[in-house]
Amino acid sequence: MNRRVYLATVAALVVTIAIAATLVVVARHHSSASAATPLRLSGLPSVVTTSEANAMTLSPVPARPAPGFTLVDQTGRTFSLAQFRGHPVVINFMDSHCTDICPLVAAELVDAEHDLGTAAKGTVFLAVNVNPYHRAVADVAAFSAGHGLDTIATWHFLTGPLATLRSIWRAYGVDVVARGYNADVVHSSITYFLDPRGRERYVASPVVDHTKSGTSYLPPNVLATWGRGIAHVADSLAS
Repeated sequence: MNRRVYLATVAALVVTIAIAATLVVVARHHSSASAATPLRLSGLPSVVTTSEANAMTLSPVPARPAPGFTLVDQTGRTFSLAQFRGHPVVINFMDSHCTDICPLVAAELVDAEHDLGTAAKGTVFLAVNVNPYHRAVADVAAFSAGHGLDTIATWHFLTGPLATLRSIWRAYGVDVVARGYNADVVHSSITYFLDPRGRERYVASPVVDHTKSGTSYLPPNVLATWGRGIAHVADSLAS
């Protein structure tokens, strides 16, 4: 499968999951799975439990070099993806103005860094901005501070020129629909895990549920499961 077809397939899968995977569906899945042996994809790190893998929709991918890029982070410093060779890298795509799924992913990343403990300094956590309207360093800095991401020593919320961002979205199979200056951006929610050689190794699909009033949320146990899962994958890549 060539890279374009592969990324298109991943993007289509993630969009489908983002639309369909509510907690009700997850609850039904686990309820039915409890009567039989839980399914587990082959090729996953042994340290990742089956419940973590299923909650994350974690999948192995061909070990191919991740598309490179150079952007500016929330401190105003310029970084290239190649600079992080030698470390496991966790890449997310976040809306710098988001009030929906991105704050939940932020909480999961903070949990993951805590779960890694002393090993956290070896893992790099990145996010690429998907908001075409809020692309300033101040925007990604405010989001990072507002959601505790700046407590992660190796956190970089990256942003830059719109043309550059769009090329990165395409390269990683991320669909972005911007509905207006103050609206949440509709985008593929996907997490890439890169090994220290800069190769894609696993992908996961963050999920969100909403209250009747429309507020996004996930139960604490689901957030904690995601945090542990991210930490376990990152730790396995460092070994």
